[in-house]
Amino acid sequence: MLFVEEPIGVTETAQVPKQRGEQLLDAAVRYAEERHWDVFPGTWLEAVEGVERCSCGDTDCVAAGAHPTRPDWAGQATGSAAAARRMWSKQPTSSILMPTGRTFDAIDVPESAGFLALARMERMALTLGPVTCTPDRRMLFFVLPGAAAKAPELVRNLGWNVDTIDLVGRGDGHYVAGPPTRLGGRGAVQWARRPTPANRWLPDAEELISPLAYACAREAADAKARLS
Repeated sequence: MLFVEEPIGVTETAQVPKQRGEQLLDAAVRYAEERHWDVFPGTWLEAVEGVERCSCGDTDCVAAGAHPTRPDWAGQATGSAAAARRMWSKQPTSSILMPTGRTFDAIDVPESAGFLALARMERMALTLGPVTCTPDRRMLFFVLPGAAAKAPELVRNLGWNVDTIDLVGRGDGHYVAGPPTRLGGRGAVQWARRPTPANRWLPDAEELISPLAYACAREAADAKARLS
């Protein structure tokens, strides 16, 4: 078993793993070696006067400990396990960032909608890839590259708008944080569905967009009703 994490449920609090250097280094190497995902080291968290702050030095950093350290981050990303080991050996607490638009895209949805869609897709026996859950209460479904470009039209064909239902496609030019990267003091990114040999082949956007869009639209409607 390649990755171990606590089970995540809608009504339970997941155990947040500590950000140990060896966890991040080993995870980065595994992503490159076993999944052939490109990875690159991002910022990290530092204790300053008893407070954890982003290594970038910005006390108001909105992505503390989990954003690129340089503008040419896309060229820094590597699918080499040996290169990943060298990079994280220099700074073992660096966040694990992975560019989308290469070996995978990600469909980013609110956590509540994500769990609703995930349960429905499992009942439908749909092919699913890995799924992450972030401390910002978002879920990211890993799909084949090209999903981000296709998502708006696919959602429109279903009668919704990606902006109004809060469904975001992350493709070329974007990146995602890989577990067990921590986001400030909010907690760590975790696997809702961990990478396994069974989900090595990712689904296409068309396979997942309907249940995801439905769940997001339902969540948006419920939120609007609560405010009225």
